[in-house]
Amino acid sequence: MALRRGSFWLKAVLLVAVVAIGDVLFFDKDGLGLNFGVLLAAATLSLALASPAIRRSHLALLALAAALALALLPFERPSFIGFLLWALAMAVAALAPRAPRGDDGWRWFQRLLIGGLKAIVGPLVDIRRALKARARSRPLKITAVLLAAALPAVGGLVFLQLFVVANPVMAGFFRGFSLPAFEPGRLVFWIVLGLPIWAVLRPRGLRRTLRTPGLDRDLTLPGATAASITAALAVFNVVFAIQNGLDIAFLWSGAGLPDGVSFADYAHQGAYPLIATALLAGLFVLAFLRPGSQTASRPLVRALVIAWVAQNVFLVASTALRTLDYIDAYSLTRMRIAALLWMGLVATGLLLILWRLLRARSAGWLINANLTAVGLILAVCSVVDLGSIAANWNIRHARELGGDGVNLDVWYMYQLDGAAVVPLARLERRAMPPTLLCQVSDTREDLVKALRKRQAQPLGWRWRDARRLQQVDAILGPNPPRHDLTPCGCNACPPPPKPQPVPPSPPLTPAANPRT
Repeated sequence: MALRRGSFWLKAVLLVAVVAIGDVLFFDKDGLGLNFGVLLAAATLSLALASPAIRRSHLALLALAAALALALLPFERPSFIGFLLWALAMAVAALAPRAPRGDDGWRWFQRLLIGGLKAIVGPLVDIRRALKARARSRPLKITAVLLAAALPAVGGLVFLQLFVVANPVMAGFFRGFSLPAFEPGRLVFWIVLGLPIWAVLRPRGLRRTLRTPGLDRDLTLPGATAASITAALAVFNVVFAIQNGLDIAFLWSGAGLPDGVSFADYAHQGAYPLIATALLAGLFVLAFLRPGSQTASRPLVRALVIAWVAQNVFLVASTALRTLDYIDAYSLTRMRIAALLWMGLVATGLLLILWRLLRARSAGWLINANLTAVGLILAVCSVVDLGSIAANWNIRHARELGGDGVNLDVWYMYQLDGAAVVPLARLERRAMPPTLLCQVSDTREDLVKALRKRQAQPLGWRWRDARRLQQVDAILGPNPPRHDLTPCGCNACPPPPKPQPVPPSPPLTPAANPRT
């Protein structure tokens, strides 16, 4: 990579500016919110200024626009997923001007991986090139530079000192001014923050990539003939039909189970192994049935594949239903929402594999389509408040409040942090057992105090938490009543119960879980 002097020093200045912004916003500071958004936005704008080639690449412009939008997410709520998506968008925007058009996700994975590894030694390479460039240019004597700078620097300091003594306004201004002391921690902070920023401003990708393996040609194994693949698909369809038939009989229709098998055991035990089964089915189609091959073009094979993929999609739907039954038996959590979303991605991937086979799409198309689906789901999860969804669902189905679920887990509501504040405030306005009212009030008060403390830090301010506090004040008023003595009849409000080991799955009768 050639070292163009003007471009290099512009990037160096931008690097120092971004790291200095990060120093002001983060070093020895508390809170994560507004400051994180400002830093990400500054890094995004620095890339736009440092790389004019981005404007000539449609992919780079799209990635840069996505990075700028993701940089604004921390103003709402910082999230690890949102940060990962921002970092990915920045890397694509930096590397896209030098990458061939039309590359798939596999080739981009290689380019990003090698670019990340090269970024570790990138600053050393740039320093070496800068020294070589200076050696080729006309040498500049350091002594002459220091002597030339001594007169204006020393003279300016002398006159400034005299003016400070003579002018009380200037004396008051400089009284609290002091140069920052050198701290080893600050130096480490600058290095840790500067390395990834410099890696984006001076990207080092991979010009040649390996082709997508195994997806554009059939896998050849001993005995894997067209006849054996056809027979395997027929056997797979029969085996899957047995499993799906049992799910229809017991899971969907609510028929009675054999003695010793509870409905909860049937619903929860096989959820994740069945997802693994669906993934293996997709790998089989990818490995042995390439679009346009002689085996895949046979009408019988195509019919068997369509039937098998349909059965796999139904299997994933049954697995999702098992998870929903388990949520009914216990409660809803963020992880269980994530599990349902993962099952949806598996079903989408199976349908995309079938579409690729029927429409003769390339392996690159399949990879990019799946990555697009994953990216959309992650983007939605970084914006949507999953904790609030879980809190509202658990309150709506709590047994003490007339719902058909289990007792409300107040300790889990406490773990949801600010996501549970508004649902708890709404719950506090309802009639409920005195002990539960006491626990809900105490939990809501602790969470509100934590939110107000965090929002009081200007750099850690979050728009979502500001809206939450406004909603709580609108529901309960600025001075909500306490429910800690009279209703409970105790000296202090009992704390939320700490999490206990999950008890054995209670027998759920088909009557309690009708599937009609």
